[in-house]
Amino acid sequence: MKLELTAEQQNYKDQFRDFADEYVMPYAGQNDREERIPEELIGEVAMKGLLGALIPREYDGLELDMVTIGILNEEIGRACSAVRSLLTVHGMVSLGMLRWGTPEQRDYWLPKLASGKKIGAFALTEPNVGSDAKSMEATAERVGDQYVLNAHKKWITMGQIADVFLVMARCEGKPTAFLVERNTPGFSVKPMSGLLGTRGSMLAELTLENCAIPAASLVGQVGTGWSHIGLTCLDYGRYSIACGCVGLAQGCLESSVAYSRQRKQFGEPLRSNQLIQKMVTEMVVNIQAARLLCLEAGHLKDVGDPDSIMKTWVAKYFASTMLTKIAGDAIQIHGANGCSPAYPVERYFRDAKINEIVEGTSQMHEVLIANHAFKTM
Repeated sequence: MKLELTAEQQNYKDQFRDFADEYVMPYAGQNDREERIPEELIGEVAMKGLLGALIPREYDGLELDMVTIGILNEEIGRACSAVRSLLTVHGMVSLGMLRWGTPEQRDYWLPKLASGKKIGAFALTEPNVGSDAKSMEATAERVGDQYVLNAHKKWITMGQIADVFLVMARCEGKPTAFLVERNTPGFSVKPMSGLLGTRGSMLAELTLENCAIPAASLVGQVGTGWSHIGLTCLDYGRYSIACGCVGLAQGCLESSVAYSRQRKQFGEPLRSNQLIQKMVTEMVVNIQAARLLCLEAGHLKDVGDPDSIMKTWVAKYFASTMLTKIAGDAIQIHGANGCSPAYPVERYFRDAKINEIVEGTSQMHEVLIANHAFKTM
């Protein structure tokens, strides 16, 4: 199989890179310091149509193929992990609606999500429940023509600003998905701050106390929240993050190359040092390998190959673990300057670690990939 971009995909890549360089990268440091993405920047992302990347044209989206969506996340990830995380969770909600929403839900929500008039967030994780998502403590009870939800969700990306949440709760003892609007009585948001990385992702804790929502807010059927909606959304999230890891690693490489050219030690630029050359070489090779894994996963998604799920696990695992190493080497190349926020690699280093945790830790990936190998080989 030959993996290369079509002319259209390459054109999109150039557009995404130009947009990231002009509108996203100049504000990435500010986003990190202020722990927020300015409304103006979100507006630029929305005006470009990027919030509707996967949404069909009939709902005013761009209807991009998955390879192109991967390219988008790579280029935005190179510029700012927080903005990439917006694309990730907003896309997860959009995909959940597209795949499992009723015609009425799709007609109402997808145009609003595509335009950015409404921002979506995915609410699964809880204080006591991370990787063991099936053990969620949130509950939903049918009462007449409504569902009443009680839940405490934590680490919810874009939770501080989202207008609608795809909330997972146990209904009749089964994992079930619901759409909950921010202005629902009994729904409250507590911002989280001071985190290690992706600080502009505006994480929040959510509390739902006897939140009554219309029965029509059920997504899919009772009991399909994890097996259908949750796994579909998380698969997309892992793919988006894997591609974003490639972009962030590319940012580490570009910063390291530029610094090695201009920084002199012992009368010679750092680029002349063979140990520096070794680190740069490993960066180049690992980034290319991770990019190919992401391209393969995206291609398999586009052709509907069920093996795309495991390929996405592999891509996310490799891309996130190689990124941690690359970000560490970028700091090493920069020396003391790499520990200063005056240089972007300090932020890259902190952001890199987050990617080994979100949408499944590296250890969970190792378990699943190994078990798949034991079953199929």
